[in-house]
Amino acid sequence: MSAPADVVTLPSPPRVTRRWSVRLADVPVVPATILLIIALVAIFANQLAPHDPEVGSLTARFKPPFWQSGGSAKYLLGTDQLGRDVLSRLIFGARVSMVVGIMAVIVAGVVGTALGILSGYLRGWVDQVIMRITDTWLALPALTFAIFLAAIVGPSMWNIVIILGITYWTRYARVIRGEVLSLREREFVHLAIVAGCSKWSIMARHILPNVINSAIVLGSLMLGVVIITEATLSFLGVGVPPPQPAWGLMLSDGKQGLMVGYWWLTVFPGCCIMLMVLSANLLGDWLRVKLDPQLRQL
Repeated sequence: MSAPADVVTLPSPPRVTRRWSVRLADVPVVPATILLIIALVAIFANQLAPHDPEVGSLTARFKPPFWQSGGSAKYLLGTDQLGRDVLSRLIFGARVSMVVGIMAVIVAGVVGTALGILSGYLRGWVDQVIMRITDTWLALPALTFAIFLAAIVGPSMWNIVIILGITYWTRYARVIRGEVLSLREREFVHLAIVAGCSKWSIMARHILPNVINSAIVLGSLMLGVVIITEATLSFLGVGVPPPQPAWGLMLSDGKQGLMVGYWWLTVFPGCCIMLMVLSANLLGDWLRVKLDPQLRQL
């Protein structure tokens, strides 16, 4: 017997619309937009850059931005000491920062998450070995350790990716281990053990999906740290080698001209680093609030 028509209730479309509008309003639009623009610039750098970033003209050295006296529309943001277009170098520098930052975060995240799960779930001597190595790594100043490794292996973009991944994996291992220690005592893990699942199956199918949110949040927060470290290494001459454009290397090349009025050589790459790091940190804070159940209930 069918139910009366007046008993049937349908979901209210206005309520669904309001719920989604609140979610969209919570998104940090400005940081997300800045990161999206930087990512698009990095992807389409070859099409956007008006000049070759590694080749300049000595007759066009130290051209100021186009709005200043002596500037030219050919070089919108001026030129450096070798006559290279600053705008083109900034555009290709975004690609270097994005590639190094994202890849280093992925390397550190994969290594640190895997070791954190092994340490937290297996416990015993495995936990002791991994955590003592982690403690030793954390006792070393991250920047000094990265400079030491970069000086040994030599300057290269992919060497810097590996170095930064090796330097920052300990942050993931410590955080993930703490969560795994709590998860291994949960009922669904005990039920999996009773059902005969192996340790590797439990770690891969039950533990990993429950810690992936924390790894993503930590990765978003580490992106700014990694970019700052890469810029510092390039500034000190042990990062991305010249003439490849990198924002930290541009700061290093322009520091001598800052005191004689060539401000655009340092201000523009410094602003790019600041915007990218600040946007990554703000987006990471938003993800932390959205993906953390305890904070989401506040």
